[in-house]
Amino acid sequence: MAQPTRPLGAGAAGPPGPRGGVADENIWAEGFWVAIDEIARRAGVGAGTVYRHFPTKEALFAAVIENRMKHAAEEGHALLKSEGPGEAIFAFLRSIVLQWGATDRGLVDALAGFGIDIASAAPGAEEAFLAVLGELLRAAQQAGTARPDIGVGEVKAILVGCQAMEAYNSAVAERVTDVVVDGLRAAR
Repeated sequence: MAQPTRPLGAGAAGPPGPRGGVADENIWAEGFWVAIDEIARRAGVGAGTVYRHFPTKEALFAAVIENRMKHAAEEGHALLKSEGPGEAIFAFLRSIVLQWGATDRGLVDALAGFGIDIASAAPGAEEAFLAVLGELLRAAQQAGTARPDIGVGEVKAILVGCQAMEAYNSAVAERVTDVVVDGLRAAR
């Protein structure tokens, strides 16, 4: 992750925690269209302070994307332990769509490639996300709970589609996500 060379005042755009840092929070809420000047204003610092640590908007976004993907991977691995290999992928998909997707426009935009080329903005971030998604899928397939005829690319496409649906009509997001997740389950 791109690290600032000096600490930023007022928690501006420094490396965020799971939901920390003003830049992180703004990108979570508004996606990648939020202006650096607005991030700086909300952090109580000048735009120059942000630019000193992240020379371009893309550098700031890269740090946020890498952080997001890291936390998504950590959640996936934690679910393997807490939910077990047969159910972890289903819990992960629900979490990414219904919890992260409802509040994290930045992650949704990054996963969909909307407005940002994730491969160039945060090299390796998408591969890390797909790796954990693949690990969860293989665990469920080996446990016999996920369809054996589906791959990581299809699961990511389903995930992005469900996130778009959540953004379109959050009132039905949970029910539609349940229907989609049930479609990923192995025949009983």
